[in-house]
Amino acid sequence: MRWEHEDVLEAIQRRLDLNPEAMRQRREVVEHPFSTIKLRMGATHFLMKRLPKVRGEMALHVLAYNLTRVLNILGSQPLMAALRV
Repeated sequence: MRWEHEDVLEAIQRRLDLNPEAMRQRREVVEHPFSTIKLRMGATHFLMKRLPKVRGEMALHVLAYNLTRVLNILGSQPLMAALRV
């Protein structure tokens, strides 16, 4: 008996077989934001203890990263105009 989405997995495998570098490139693209966040954290451990507090700390790091990206892409004027609304 086949899983109902087995054909999707086979198609993905065929694409990877045709282009083995695709997975390496995908890993590099995804790693960039996490390495940037880790660098901004000081490349150390979390300051908080217990999972709910660590989640909050990580959420703040991600928010800061996303705001920096918005500033770099749009500039400060459009961001400030959007915040005033």
